[in-house]
Amino acid sequence: MSDRPAILLDLDGTLTDSVYQHALAWRKALESGGISLSVWRIHRRIGMSGGLLAESLARETGRELSAATAQKMKRAHARLFRAQMKDVRLLPGAKDLMKHLTKLDVPWAVATSGALASARPLLDLIDLPSGVPVISRDDVEHAKPNPDLWLAAAARLGVPAYSAIAIGDSVWDLLAARRARMLGIGLLTGGYGQEELERAGAYRVYEDPADLLLHIDELGMRSE
Repeated sequence: MSDRPAILLDLDGTLTDSVYQHALAWRKALESGGISLSVWRIHRRIGMSGGLLAESLARETGRELSAATAQKMKRAHARLFRAQMKDVRLLPGAKDLMKHLTKLDVPWAVATSGALASARPLLDLIDLPSGVPVISRDDVEHAKPNPDLWLAAAARLGVPAYSAIAIGDSVWDLLAARRARMLGIGLLTGGYGQEELERAGAYRVYEDPADLLLHIDELGMRSE
């Protein structure tokens, strides 16, 4: 395996401004199963795998979900999120960041806790360059906050985990990066504060992809 550094990018809330659409979709999906929670409580779990999110929120109301019920809620969430795609936008600097990484010949990949089918509209929105690997929930046994997605992304690029840099917007992204023994970088675009992200393991925290690109040299990404 090569010792070249690699950049691993989360999708929702890191490249696309879609966290709150997910939270609203989950609220309706949970309500369909008789679970009523405020959106702010749901937001605190965005970034987890769908099944884990539903189960953890159900426990807050004193309920236990069967696997069948959790799966039903995941399907409802995916349907409700797709209905909001018209309101999803790219985050500032997302395309420029991807172009810059490609120009520098930096190996990079996208790793999302969502299933590939639900992530596909977002991948179309960011116009992902051909050849860039996408690792989704379908590819691993456990999604974030487990390290599986980040580890699978590094393996797909052929780099060791310790030389990869994982970039995400939630504490779950950064906890997963820490467990994978990767350098974690946080973005404020998921609604978490800088201190929260740093406590979860972020080495640096930037406002959005544009701010990260402006300071890309801090990650050792050089043009020469």
